[in-house]
Amino acid sequence: MSDPSVAGATQWVHHFDEADGAARDLLGGKGAGLASMTAMGLAVPPGFTVTTDACRAIMRDGAPPADLRDQIDAAVAGLETRSGRTFGRGPAPLLVSVRSGARISMPGMMDTVLNLGLNADLLGVLAEWAGDEQFAYSAYRRFLQMYSDVVLGVEPRGFEAILEDLRERAGVEDDSKLDVASLREAVDRFRQYIASQGVTVPDDPRDQLHSAVAAVFASWDIPRARHYRRIHAIPDDLGTAANVQMMVFGDLGEDSGTGVCFTRDPATGEKARFGDYLPRAQGEDVVAGIRNTLTLDDLAQMAPDVHDELESVMEMLERETRDMADIEFTIERGKLWILQTRAGKRTAAAGVRIAVDMVDEGLLSHEEAIHRIDPAQLEQLERPRIDTNGLPPAIATGVAASPGAAQGMVVFDADRAVDERAKGAAVVLVRPETTPDDIHGMDAADGILTSHGGKTSHAAVVARGMGKPAVTGAAKIKVDLGARIAHIGDVTITEGDHITIDGTAGTVYLGLLPLIEPEETPELHRVLAWADGIRSLGVRANADTPEDAAKARAYGAEGIGLARTEHMFLGERLAIVQRVILAQSDSERSEALEALRQLQATDFEGLLEAMDGLPVVVRLLDPPMHEFLPSPLELEREIGDLAQTIGSLQQEMRRRQGEGEPLGDGDEEIADLERLIAAKRDMIGRVSIWAEDNPMLGLRGVRLGLMVEHLYSMQVEAAVEAVVARLDKGGNPELEIMIPLVSTVRELSRMREMIEGIMDRVANETGHALHIPIGTMIELPRAALTAAEIAGVAEFFSFGTNDLTQMTFGLSRDDAEGLFLGDYLERGILTSDPFQTIDVEGVGRLIRLAVEEGRRANPLIQLGVCGEHGGDPASIAFCREVGLDYVSCSPPRIHVARLAAAQAELPPPERD
Repeated sequence: MSDPSVAGATQWVHHFDEADGAARDLLGGKGAGLASMTAMGLAVPPGFTVTTDACRAIMRDGAPPADLRDQIDAAVAGLETRSGRTFGRGPAPLLVSVRSGARISMPGMMDTVLNLGLNADLLGVLAEWAGDEQFAYSAYRRFLQMYSDVVLGVEPRGFEAILEDLRERAGVEDDSKLDVASLREAVDRFRQYIASQGVTVPDDPRDQLHSAVAAVFASWDIPRARHYRRIHAIPDDLGTAANVQMMVFGDLGEDSGTGVCFTRDPATGEKARFGDYLPRAQGEDVVAGIRNTLTLDDLAQMAPDVHDELESVMEMLERETRDMADIEFTIERGKLWILQTRAGKRTAAAGVRIAVDMVDEGLLSHEEAIHRIDPAQLEQLERPRIDTNGLPPAIATGVAASPGAAQGMVVFDADRAVDERAKGAAVVLVRPETTPDDIHGMDAADGILTSHGGKTSHAAVVARGMGKPAVTGAAKIKVDLGARIAHIGDVTITEGDHITIDGTAGTVYLGLLPLIEPEETPELHRVLAWADGIRSLGVRANADTPEDAAKARAYGAEGIGLARTEHMFLGERLAIVQRVILAQSDSERSEALEALRQLQATDFEGLLEAMDGLPVVVRLLDPPMHEFLPSPLELEREIGDLAQTIGSLQQEMRRRQGEGEPLGDGDEEIADLERLIAAKRDMIGRVSIWAEDNPMLGLRGVRLGLMVEHLYSMQVEAAVEAVVARLDKGGNPELEIMIPLVSTVRELSRMREMIEGIMDRVANETGHALHIPIGTMIELPRAALTAAEIAGVAEFFSFGTNDLTQMTFGLSRDDAEGLFLGDYLERGILTSDPFQTIDVEGVGRLIRLAVEEGRRANPLIQLGVCGEHGGDPASIAFCREVGLDYVSCSPPRIHVARLAAAQAELPPPERD
């Protein structure tokens, strides 16, 4: 098959011994590995690869290429020659496996058919060739089961029910122990079950093969494969190859078996062989976990020569690939066959250790080592994790919103979380969703669990910023806040019960499970030092407290790219903010403003001290006004409760009067309650002045600063006062002030005049020369489109990609995640979640335009991004491409950003 049968035609099929092992795009990872191992002289069962081009042609045209069938039939003839066996007849029948193999490994996500080529007439031939009738019937029942499931779509539980019945009657625990009579009955009952489903397994092996290849190609688009690609950002248009390979049998007696091994420990990265082996089994038995496996040490005792040969193969493959190899092997009557190799999946800790060790061993350069580590995994290294030994079933699953494990008693409101924390209890805050009002409870909680929301919901964003594990969007959890219970199917959780959540996996468990604390990873420091020497993109942190700032600096942050001042106004300070907004006199407002100014000055001084010598970008107030004000509905409910109390008191007084009893202080109580009602009604009236139909697009950001100027001027005065305080103490404060939600240059100009006026006044009063850069957050499409004008009065841009994405798509993030975003991703309407990875074609185009025009207008302008995308590796690569100066992200993602920024500087590697 070195040339297609017709000159100029596409070659859809390549034999392993003729293919180029470097052609991963064409052959897929598995096919390329098989070709490379064949060229290395390893014992690889012969076979051929039907290319990814064929799969893509079927996806494009809705039908296979006209000459594909002929090329596969010709390849089968070549395989007969190479194997010395015959397809569909004796005396040595050729059976084949048909396996998927995309360019990027997707283990277990697509379909496989084993023992293809069998029919009822060949059973006796196979039994005679093997000298084992039990083996022949076992092979046939496996084929019927897998082919019917994968190709014909027969419900697999019917087969499992039959096997379970046979095992129970035979008194055995697994299928390998079934005798010939039981297996013969299994085959008969399988055929009856298949017929009852209205389908037929073809007898012609060539029809079986063509149908199986088509089914493997079709499995590229099954739900689990699509879901896996979404998680791992694998493009949907890559397609998969189909590998057709001579079957070798690990179930041909006690000197046969199958296994999977790794050249290093995938959990720790230790340079130690790691693997499982099953005697008298086929490969699917190992990965299915249906039987207890043995170790490679057990194999060494059972077959020392084969074990030594396997060790040599492992050493050869690791040296050749310069990576930890994951190898599937089969032993057929004492002969070792290598079925597959690929780069092994590994934990974050293992990935870092392997990369560093291979540098020390001379196998990798620093640059190659950096590319071997998945940046997104690094968050795992900073979080406790659940001990997986004896792990019980999860009671619920949701979005893995913030990595790590947390456990404690369930509480359903923020105040209770604070109270229980004050008593020394560990708590998990469980809510339908969180709001800014819950910030104190989130701060007190060890972990956060919500039934709504996604990776960029309030709970997720705040939890990551705080470094707290969180699971969001656990839709099966029905939270009843009134009753203080949650239902998960038949399970009821009452406040005070204990749960454990795994924010890395998105799972929830009953009870307190054993946790493993993160360990210091010295190898990580070496990797990040290499990365820092390569990257040109700066990495800052989103941090709102001195504690978060100090943590971020310890992680290697080069400043604060976003300090959200609205987060400083919640909790106990909320009442002061409300006094400012709802004050009925200038004196009342001034008093409240002064109280806030002092608190803000302390906040800012703490941030500047923690980041001494590094830039601290303070964003002035940006939330919708309603988030600071009492809810009119809640006030109305409170009025109703008070009125009901008054009614009860009046009824009691009438009773006493009728019975001649003393009336007591009832009139005074009623008068007090009526005054309280009047105050609440007055509050409703004052709050209603600020009511908005769409607060997210209303009086927020710079609009608030222009309309309620005393709030912004108070913040600026506090910030400048903090700078002066640090200078007086010998510090090196590097404050920058950011104006949010600017849409016109005139908005920014007006705010700049106010800020510079305050700076000039303070400079004159204190004698300190103050230079505080003033910039804006680019989060509205109009701001991006008019960046040249805005850059004329701004010293920096920080792209607020969360809001810019919402505004560009015209959707609410929280609504989209709850109602349709998941479906859009599942159906391919969107290829990735735009709130996790920057939408390059739309949002990215606005950013690119703003960068180009802004820098043209102001060559000295500093450009960064401070949305959640600042911690996403793919988004970081885009930021580097368009020429930003820095990214800013939550503290736990600093390591991610440092490594991803270095990767963005290097040529892209081959992906496994």
